[in-house]
Amino acid sequence: MKKAKIKQTAAKKIKLKKKKHDVDKLLSIMARLRSPSGCPWDREQTEQTLKKYLMEEAYEVLETIETGAPGELQEELGDLLLQIVFLAQIAEEKRQFNFADLVHTLVLKLIRRHPHIFPSRHMEIPVPPQNGREVRKIWRRVKEQEAKNHPKTSLLDGLPLCLPALILAQRMAERAARVGFDWPNIQGVWAKIQEEQKELKKAETERNRKAQETELGDFLFSLVNLARHYGLSAEEALRKANRRFSSRFRQVELGLRRKGRSLEEASLKEMDRLWNLAKRRKN
Repeated sequence: MKKAKIKQTAAKKIKLKKKKHDVDKLLSIMARLRSPSGCPWDREQTEQTLKKYLMEEAYEVLETIETGAPGELQEELGDLLLQIVFLAQIAEEKRQFNFADLVHTLVLKLIRRHPHIFPSRHMEIPVPPQNGREVRKIWRRVKEQEAKNHPKTSLLDGLPLCLPALILAQRMAERAARVGFDWPNIQGVWAKIQEEQKELKKAETERNRKAQETELGDFLFSLVNLARHYGLSAEEALRKANRRFSSRFRQVELGLRRKGRSLEEASLKEMDRLWNLAKRRKN
């Protein structure tokens, strides 16, 4: 009997060790870190100082998704969650809202925006949607209802100007296209690209730096519209191009190192040859 009790006690201890921490534990740790007896660095932080960390963590999550590392994704999502909990704690200290309020608002929004899943007295869905396109139509109707309660002065309201430029450009163009402010076909987009290219060349010829910046921006915006008409994300396309460039350029560096040469010593012709070799590897 005594041995059985010892085994049961040992089993309980093992279970206790395996018990996972939950959100409540996370919130209590954050509250302690921000308390007068907590961490000096954590107490010094504000919404403004945390902005850069929020952006960095979001992009690190994106990076792990693209590299396909599940273990790293778990860790990076945790780091991103930390920033959300941090900001919620600061808001609670200011008596604005707390983490529970944040979750409550999110749950209500998810239910409200899925009337085809959660029946709503405000919107009847007689026929369940069969694909993403039909769901987007429902989503737009819900958004229109929400807009009645929170009138906007512009169709572009709600788009944060701090979004990455390519994403913001595409989102603005998409909204404008919803009300018919768009080319009827892709030929119109190509014509616009050619028009902007001519204006950029003119600014280059005139050596007008301010005009060069303006026309370059317009040229890039027209390319974003081309991505939109293709049904592609301009941001995603450029991110993949960046990744390809990084991989190929590193192979150029590796090829030179194998020859005992540096980038500074290599000729453009030599680097081009290595670049084309890397390009043929299709990465």
